[in-house]
Amino acid sequence: MPAVLRTLLPSNAIPGVILSAAIALAAFGIDRLQAALLGRAWFDTLVMAILFGSIVRTLWQPPERFAPGLRYSGKFLLEIGIVLLGATTSATALYAAGLPMLAAIVAVVAVSIPASYALGRALGLEPRLATLIACGNSICGNSAIAAVAPVIGARGEDVAASVGFTAVLGILTVLALPVLAGMVGFSDERFGILAGLTVYAVPQVVAATSAASLAALHMGTIVKLTRVLMLGPVCVLVALLSRSRLAPGQGLRAADMLPWFIVGFVGLMLARTVGMVPDGVSDASAIGAHALTALSMAALGLGVDLKALRKAGGPVSLAAGGSLVMLAALAIVAIYLVA
Repeated sequence: MPAVLRTLLPSNAIPGVILSAAIALAAFGIDRLQAALLGRAWFDTLVMAILFGSIVRTLWQPPERFAPGLRYSGKFLLEIGIVLLGATTSATALYAAGLPMLAAIVAVVAVSIPASYALGRALGLEPRLATLIACGNSICGNSAIAAVAPVIGARGEDVAASVGFTAVLGILTVLALPVLAGMVGFSDERFGILAGLTVYAVPQVVAATSAASLAALHMGTIVKLTRVLMLGPVCVLVALLSRSRLAPGQGLRAADMLPWFIVGFVGLMLARTVGMVPDGVSDASAIGAHALTALSMAALGLGVDLKALRKAGGPVSLAAGGSLVMLAALAIVAIYLVA
């Protein structure tokens, strides 16, 4: 094995990486099968990867030789995936949304995260799990959870629980949103804004708005992409807040306050915005980021025994559901104020 490759992929990590990759490939296969049989993938690849990993772990305890590769996949490869994600994100959506809408998006996210966190803590959730649910609901679901998890040192159980519950809620949101928009009498444009402010993933925004009109689809996509841009600043802020709770006398390095992968994410996002990242490179980065994140989710799932998650089922579902209700209420208020 070449020296560079040995540095990037230690030999003792290979068994765990291969196991994680096999589960991730199975998740990709199910994703394609859903699209072929049901017309769309109702459960994202990342959800399937962590679910499959958890099922395998529940039925079989991987031997110790897999442990280094599972840790490597669940941390370092995830961080690389986050960096690559920056090359797929352009800040041009900010200009398209306009200043009032941008302010509304920032305000909704800024209020939703602490409110959701407070709800989770009131329901008895640990701080890291409450943070994951708050950020996942408020920004972009699985991607936000995956990005914030290494910043706060979240456990695999926390990631699995937050991804699982937000995934189910994401599907319910797509189905319920047109009904809610009709009840409040929203125009197609306002419906698009509502979808962009509440639905977790861009494909789900497309699914929710495309049946309404092109105006709803266009507005929903712009608002959602602008909301995704909040991920970088939120990760930086979460890193600062989590490191501020260090024990007295414990040092705080610059790398602790601003993790390298967040710097990489923001740097590539800025490069993409000014045109330094061509479309072809951006497309390749999107594929790489998705693949590495799926592999990482599989590795995290392999550290989770599903039987242990049943203890947190009720409080987690209440926290995730309550957070979504608060987000929708904030979105409706913001729409009446600026749209």
